[in-house]
Amino acid sequence: MDLYKAIQNLYAEKEKLEHVIASLEELQRTAGPLPPMPNGGKRRGRKSMSSKERKEVSERMKKYWESRRSAS
Repeated sequence: MDLYKAIQNLYAEKEKLEHVIASLEELQRTAGPLPPMPNGGKRRGRKSMSSKERKEVSERMKKYWESRRSAS
């Protein structure tokens, strides 16, 4: 492999990338500030449980694991 040619190709790619980056930065400057993100009404992720719900789940899981242990 010709190292000189590989280096020249890499320099050419670098020049192209610098040009594209400069163009994108110019677009960003002329576009102005980004509009604020809309605040969606729905909350994402897990819903929080009350202490009563946690206790019910805990009891249910204790029964589940006890039945699993006794089955083996």
